[in-house]
Amino acid sequence: MTHKTTLLIVDDHALFRDGLRAIIERNPMYTVSGEAGNGKDALKAAKTLKPDLALVDISLPDQNGLELIGEIKKVSPRTKVIIVSMHSKIDYIAKAFQAGAAGYVVKDSAADKLQQGIDCVLKGDYFMDSSVSQQVVKKLMGLQTKNIKITNASYDTLTPREQEIMVLVAEGLSSSEISEKLFISAKTVENHRSSIMRKLDLHSVIEIARYAAKLGIIDINQWK
Repeated sequence: MTHKTTLLIVDDHALFRDGLRAIIERNPMYTVSGEAGNGKDALKAAKTLKPDLALVDISLPDQNGLELIGEIKKVSPRTKVIIVSMHSKIDYIAKAFQAGAAGYVVKDSAADKLQQGIDCVLKGDYFMDSSVSQQVVKKLMGLQTKNIKITNASYDTLTPREQEIMVLVAEGLSSSEISEKLFISAKTVENHRSSIMRKLDLHSVIEIARYAAKLGIIDINQWK
């Protein structure tokens, strides 16, 4: 019997997991051996299933997906990890590869790029979604000298979900647009936004955008 490559999907949105599964199983040599909606369940699944590859989102309900990379590798060293995230900024991408990821795919282009990324990583290469600017590569190469990273104590007080919503707010999305994108209610978005503003002592969307730009999470030029 031919061995199939096994994959673990880690994302807190069931509909998005279904979409990834459909993309993966277009290749008859790949099979989804497990799914998880949070870090705790993902770690259990990785330990039990020992998948060949794990697709991991950054924004999980109980922890940052970047931290999960190392934890997965501890319980299943042979498992390779591809980050599949809505974030396309240098900080997240740099941290993902530093944490041990072998690939990075932006959610918006997953339908087109995921199979390519999986094939590439399983061959032992690194993969970066081509929708990510080549400037990212240049910045990654100069990361140590420029020291580009998120280093703000207030930012670290935000939960992974709050960090995710802060980026969307900073990019100019309305509460209803964010709710549709994240499959949560607009009221929940508003509650998170209030918490973000309180924790960071910010008082408007523009202030959130400036704060995010200062950390390098978004490009402030998109507001011009």
